[in-house]
Amino acid sequence: MILNYIKIAFRTLLKNKGYSFLNIFGLAIGMTCASLIFLWVEDEVSFNTSFEKQDQIYYVPTNHNFSGEWRTFYSTPGPLAKALKDEIPEVIRSAVTIGANLVFPIQDDHIGSIGKYADEDIFEIFSLAFIEGNAKDAFKSQEAIVLTEEMVVLLYGENTKVLGKTIRMNNGDDYMVTGVIENLPANVTFGFNWLAPFERYAKRQNDILGYDNNFADTFVELSPEANFEIADRKVRQILLKKNGDSPTGTYAFLHTIKDWHLRSKFEDGKVVGGRIAYVRLFTIIAIIILLIACINFMNLSTARSEKRANEVGVKKAMGSGRSRLIIQFISEALLLAFIATLVSILVLFVLLPQFNLLVEKNLILGLAKPVHILFLLGITLVCGIFAGLYPAFYLSAFKPVEVLKGLKVTQGSATFIRKGLVVGQFTISIVFIIATILVYQQIQHVKNRDLGYDKNQLLVMRANDEVIQKFSVIKRDLINTGAVKNTALCNSVVLSGGSNRTGLKWDSAEPTEDVLISLRHVSSEFIQTIGMEIVEGRDFSTILIQDSTNVLITQSFADLMGKGSALGKKVTIDEKAYQVKGVVKNYLYGDMYGTSDPVLFFNNTNYGNFLYVKIEDEISAALAISKIKAVMKKHNPVFPFDYNFVDNIFDARFKNEELIGKLSQLFALLAILISCLGLFGLAAYTVERSSKEIGIRKVLGASVSGLVKLLSKDFLRLVGISILIAVPIAWYAMENWLQDYAYRIEINLWIFIVAGVLAILVALLTVSFQAIKAALANPVDSLRTE
Repeated sequence: MILNYIKIAFRTLLKNKGYSFLNIFGLAIGMTCASLIFLWVEDEVSFNTSFEKQDQIYYVPTNHNFSGEWRTFYSTPGPLAKALKDEIPEVIRSAVTIGANLVFPIQDDHIGSIGKYADEDIFEIFSLAFIEGNAKDAFKSQEAIVLTEEMVVLLYGENTKVLGKTIRMNNGDDYMVTGVIENLPANVTFGFNWLAPFERYAKRQNDILGYDNNFADTFVELSPEANFEIADRKVRQILLKKNGDSPTGTYAFLHTIKDWHLRSKFEDGKVVGGRIAYVRLFTIIAIIILLIACINFMNLSTARSEKRANEVGVKKAMGSGRSRLIIQFISEALLLAFIATLVSILVLFVLLPQFNLLVEKNLILGLAKPVHILFLLGITLVCGIFAGLYPAFYLSAFKPVEVLKGLKVTQGSATFIRKGLVVGQFTISIVFIIATILVYQQIQHVKNRDLGYDKNQLLVMRANDEVIQKFSVIKRDLINTGAVKNTALCNSVVLSGGSNRTGLKWDSAEPTEDVLISLRHVSSEFIQTIGMEIVEGRDFSTILIQDSTNVLITQSFADLMGKGSALGKKVTIDEKAYQVKGVVKNYLYGDMYGTSDPVLFFNNTNYGNFLYVKIEDEISAALAISKIKAVMKKHNPVFPFDYNFVDNIFDARFKNEELIGKLSQLFALLAILISCLGLFGLAAYTVERSSKEIGIRKVLGASVSGLVKLLSKDFLRLVGISILIAVPIAWYAMENWLQDYAYRIEINLWIFIVAGVLAILVALLTVSFQAIKAALANPVDSLRTE
């Protein structure tokens, strides 16, 4: 029985090759889009699931109250991890960690590698698998270091036993390899290439042992029997007890491993979302694209109802029941869906590498995975049954007596539904077009924002102690290359928050202790190198080695000091007073869409973690880099020459928005393409049905343009209705999306006009092809046969 239905479906497919091709191609596009999004979503939701104890592992962020507003930070005080384990029974393991970039010797060169200084509980918390050594003995010595497989291969080559080997770093420190662990998967939030004892880091940092300095990441493992609410309540009390704060002070809390990647956005101290919003958005888009493809199938199937009416009439007259006909038509739909799935798989093999470049992942098709097979089977069944259900019930309802008598098949409801589906298709397409334009505008709006500094031709690289000590000589040699305009040191990346603190005091009628101030330790050339503007007073002295008693502040800081000039006013930090000598124009860092915290600049190069180099405008980046590299290798030969351009770092801040923009363009294109396939098929069928009418009109003198207009007007009317429906939907959706951005564009009327005109042009081109073809045909061919 099943084979019989398949044979009938194949014969029907071959008999209607043109329409079958349009159906298969439309469904294949929809399935390809859905499959790509499924692979992306699967990767997103699988972040951190490789850890065995994912139900028990928690990250510990902190909430701080600044001027009545709660702000969430991922960093915690160093001693917090031990206190959580010692004082909360539900916490069975805890680890404090801090990321670092160590420079490893490799053959005749050196490489920088990101890792963590951590407590030994880190091995058990994350169930790290040892290939050499073991978790119990790994951190018995402060000179220990544990490497990943990948790091071992990089340093020593493959198939090398490294346990007990000594590594001498560029700063003269020796580390002994006490363990090798398996590589972590790519989809983990907290990755690393090496681990070393936190005690080794802590013994050099005298200022990190108290509870007044948040600098580290803290992880805990709860016992399997622990009640999360009780444990979290106890964690929230720890810092309040240690600092003696009021109930409105700083507190820590538990954030589950399952939410680290997808739900990491906080507002007013509470989780409000994160990448989960993109997961939901793209899932909905995949469903919409599939829906458009299924609409095509319904339209083309019901449009050809007259052609299949005789078949239905004959089969009913021969004894076929309606249920049997329904099964036949659904079988045809399932066959088309199955073929579309095979086509989609072939397309996926071609497109997946390009999609990986777009989303910056390494997704694989993985046809051997049961979940992928189930997804493909599921999507085939859903598309086949959903797309074929209405046509099956509609076609099987024809009355054999009317059909065999030659009476015209009534298509009232089918025609209405078909037009409604066309309107639905183009409504979605127009919404995608509008969304694409607005996302692009929003990104460009922020990128063109006045940052308060010049990010162009500005290079940044990490600086070590040797660079700080030789800074004046390095600066001289860099400028002497002719490619460098200026250079400076700073303790942080200009686009990042850097270090910050409260408790500063200044002359003001308002309380100042709970205001968060960002701190920058810079060399005297920093303001000029970055291109910031002094709006009042003077810059740091370039004559003095350290203009140490004076500070610069931003305009927002000056506003906190009250009316009048801020010049000459005192800022007190830890009982030491500094005098304001200059006011810098506010500049943007941290949140690219909001306003930045006030900044206080110290003239102090001792914390110069980053070296900034301003390249001459007329010099090419490639030439400048080669000259800068030569100078850096001369004065700091063992430190890797790793650099980045500030404008690249700036662009990376919009990765999520850029991804939405690119995918919006892709989905808009696919939606339009699928809609046009359906429109093309319907236009072809309309021309086919109207061939005699067209022939008579041509004989009577109708022009080609008149015939094209006649055949196109109904379709353009449907597109016009789509525009009227799409505009308010798109406005509402995008207005809600833009609400999340403090610095945003306003939605202009011209965007809707452009989207509408574009949709009309696309529809006109699609329909006109068939219309012109029919208008140019010889009328004799259509009139001489009955």
